Amino acid sequence: MNRLASEPSPYLRQHAANPVDWYPWGPEALARASELDLPIFLSIGYASCHWCHVMAHESFEDTDIAAYLNEHFVSVKVDREERPDIDSIYMDAVQAMAGRGGWPMTVFLTPDTRPFFGGTYFPPEDRHGLPGFGRLLRAVHEAWRDRREELERQAGALAEAIEAAGSPGRTGPRQGARSPYSGTSPGGHELLHRAVGELSRRFDEVDAGFSPAPKFPNPQLVEICLIHHRLSGGKRALDMASRTLAAMAAGGIYDHLGGGFARYSTDATWSVPHFEKMLYDQAGLLRCYLHAWQSTGERRWLQVVEETAAYVLQDLALDGGGLASSEDADSEGEEGRFYLWERSELEQLLPPDLARAAIEWYGLGGPPNFEGSRYVLRRPPGAPIERPEAVEQARVHLARARAQRTRPARDNKVVTEWNAMFCSALAEAAWATANPTWESRAIAIADMLLRDLRRPTDGRWLRSWCDGVPGPLACAADYAWLVDAFTRLAELTGKAHFAEEARSAARELLRLFYEPGSVLHMTGNDAEALFARPADAHDGATPSATSVAACALVRLGALSCDQRMTDAAEELIHAALALTPGNPLPVAGVLPAAVLADDLVEVVVAGRRPDLLDALRPRFEPAAVMAWGDPAAWPLFDGREEGYAYVCRHMTCRAPSATVEELLGALSEESAAAARSHARNTERPALHPPTGGGDSAIIDPWP
Repeated sequence: MNRLASEPSPYLRQHAANPVDWYPWGPEALARASELDLPIFLSIGYASCHWCHVMAHESFEDTDIAAYLNEHFVSVKVDREERPDIDSIYMDAVQAMAGRGGWPMTVFLTPDTRPFFGGTYFPPEDRHGLPGFGRLLRAVHEAWRDRREELERQAGALAEAIEAAGSPGRTGPRQGARSPYSGTSPGGHELLHRAVGELSRRFDEVDAGFSPAPKFPNPQLVEICLIHHRLSGGKRALDMASRTLAAMAAGGIYDHLGGGFARYSTDATWSVPHFEKMLYDQAGLLRCYLHAWQSTGERRWLQVVEETAAYVLQDLALDGGGLASSEDADSEGEEGRFYLWERSELEQLLPPDLARAAIEWYGLGGPPNFEGSRYVLRRPPGAPIERPEAVEQARVHLARARAQRTRPARDNKVVTEWNAMFCSALAEAAWATANPTWESRAIAIADMLLRDLRRPTDGRWLRSWCDGVPGPLACAADYAWLVDAFTRLAELTGKAHFAEEARSAARELLRLFYEPGSVLHMTGNDAEALFARPADAHDGATPSATSVAACALVRLGALSCDQRMTDAAEELIHAALALTPGNPLPVAGVLPAAVLADDLVEVVVAGRRPDLLDALRPRFEPAAVMAWGDPAAWPLFDGREEGYAYVCRHMTCRAPSATVEELLGALSEESAAAARSHARNTERPALHPPTGGGDSAIIDPWP
């Protein structure tokens, strides 16, 4: 009997009945490996990972393979969502050894945890150029027995390289670093323009997006296009963002019946998804579609926001206000079964007129786009997504019928980072739309985090919580998103309580994870010591902790008039950009912070002026922060006369605005001034689509 049954992680509990003698990561496992002088077999995955399930069924449920593992290795299971620090350093090792990474991750370690061999999924028998897992185990055991000294040298060299590469990018503290309002931040407008120019070269002119198949949403790339358009008026940036958002919302990656997005598309046309749904994808994409609606006023984008929010708040909602991490790709032992349809099912379930409308609308009139006779529902590329009445009626009928199927398993683990991320996006959406339900649900998420994810003894935030059991210590990304979420809630509600929670989280973020002149450490200075302490600076499926913290600290520093926060934000921006000189895309998430630091606008509405607040709500103002409500929330209220709005930039305020017209005029004037600054600070070659027969390869900047 292995030791996973009592673990809080649903992923670990999925393996509790395996014949493998699993240990969770911890002192017991490491002591056992040292005592027996055996290598560690480390397997890393997550609960909704399809290929993790496949390898578990093929290999970890096999009694012969389990017996060999139990005799020759100490086997350790890790949930990457609980322990992103462990996942990060061993992913670096696997990528160095195998040239690629992914999950399930398979790594072999010395008893003192240094990696010497690794890969991802291995089949049970030799297949597709991969060795069978049983044969691999025998080879590793024989190498450990016969060539141990060589493996130890290899492990030592690899550990040293990872430790050196993973150290935070260190540029040294900048002397005399000043507030962002001084204009001394590192060229935000120029970098933004350069990044969008690179995205223009990589853009898929046929199917949209910025990479070849498999296609991932990458919300931060869409976001910088929308910000570029808002600041410069550039049509190319808006075109790339709009076409990508339209392709995703029309494609099979979007759940047309229940809302929400799958993890990625396996093909270039966004048609066939990998069906797992992750909370962090919903958070990032909800914000992109919200900003697209604010930028254009097009109802189609708000439809996606509403349906994505409805999916999360219904299907991922947990008792107590928290949100589950993900839904599986599989149900009834088959990938995508819950989401797939045959044309005959629609004809049987729906009245003839509705069946005809749905079959035409969702593309079931042509050949099946999945295995056998089944279809992934999707719209044709470029087709509208706002549904006519007959299609909406059919959608409701089909959603009810689908609800009778066996739903994919849900990972009920509450991850602080992802809950705070969605809370932040929902708070921003609640502000923009004046939606009281979204406001109350965003507050409920925050209340849950404060109640369940913060250690009562010392206030230390935790990474996760599941079924009443607290998880490990929070990482930098957890703290960064908490700062952002509480700041957004203060802007939404006007309550000083959230402003103080934002400042408290920011102070702890800087104390635990920050060194002047560096990007953020992933783990706190009070965390378990691994063989390397990873940095968190390059964006991936989510923006890095450094990116999020830089944005959050610029905004919070402005609202709080806190020089330490603004200085730290500038240091983070500078250090992150120094990691990738000449190509800001790997740290694209830090670019909004760089732009904020260049041209941040403060808007203060003093006293009860709901008319002024309502005029501000639908505007996309990526370079503005907002203060209203309780004067105790922000020092920006000092000296402000009630009944007026104040618009300030670069420590200079325009005349107080008493009317909606005056306020919008002041904002427009500041936007125009920012646009002029943008033009001065960028070399502005036209952003045109690739032409001719040149190299238009689309390269994903992330592994």
